[in-house]
Formats: sequence, structure tokens, C-alpha cells
Amino acid sequence: MIKITWDHGFKRIYKKKIKNNEELKKRFWDAIELFSKEPFNFRLRTHKLTGKLEGLWAFSVSYDCRIIFKFLDKNEFLLIDIGGHDEVY
Repeated sequence: MIKITWDHGFKRIYKKKIKNNEELKKRFWDAIELFSKEPFNFRLRTHKLTGKLEGLWAFSVSYDCRIIFKFLDKNEFLLIDIGGHDEVY
């Protein structure tokens, strides 16, 4: 089983951007469920980041909503940031 942890900043951003938007909230939880089962599912478009975000990864929640995360170990991930392309990259 994969363990997903949210850092403090991620929780704050979730409350601000996702919690009150029902459509995005549903997409978010659908993506998290899929990610917890199969992190590299093609629908998530999981990819490694480069440049100033080197060492981090991202996957898509919707067309313009991405989650930045970090591998803590083989079966544990830390969610770091969420937002549009220009906001998180």
C-alpha cells in the first residue's frame, strides 16, 4: 500500500484552491485515489521535474491543475504543491 503525506503548505493550498470548488475537489480525490493505486498511470501524466524543481515529480489532476510531490521512499510520497502550470512550475 502506498502512503501519501501532505506537507503543511499543501494543506493550506488545498483549503484555499480546492476545498470549495466541487468539480475540482472531485477530480482531485479521483486523481489521488488513482495515484495511490498506480502512481505512473498514463492518465496522471506523472513526470520528473527539472531545473529548480529537480528531484521532484508532478502529476495532473485536470488540464490546468498539477500536484508536485516527492518520493520519501519506495511506497511513500509527500505532496508539496498544487495549482496551475504557471503557479507550481
